[in-house]
Amino acid sequence: MSTGRTVSIVDDDEAVRLAVASLVRSMGWEADLFASAEQLLASPHLGDTTCLISDVRMPGMSGTVLHDRLVQLGYAIPTVFVTAFPTPELCAKVGTDGILAVIEKPVDAQAMAYWLNAALNRP
Repeated sequence: MSTGRTVSIVDDDEAVRLAVASLVRSMGWEADLFASAEQLLASPHLGDTTCLISDVRMPGMSGTVLHDRLVQLGYAIPTVFVTAFPTPELCAKVGTDGILAVIEKPVDAQAMAYWLNAALNRP
């Protein structure tokens, strides 16, 4: 059953992808999982993404470069970055081009749930 709300999760760490996907699905939304930014960009379902949760540091393309590429392609996707290494530069991007939040790993489920609700317009 399609909810019309698909969260794309991009993280090179499978355990993180699965844990975040479990939370997303427990909240009633669909989750598409990708091991890299390149996989998401190549996905035929990219246009179905209504929220993006992306790791920042990954082999190949970083999460921030992925977000910038999506913006260049015309996708205005609410985005939550997750990272073990939050930097002032990254945190300064919050509020621009759809970047909602930077959540530090390990991911706090309540913080993620808050930002998912904000992204998907559910109180």
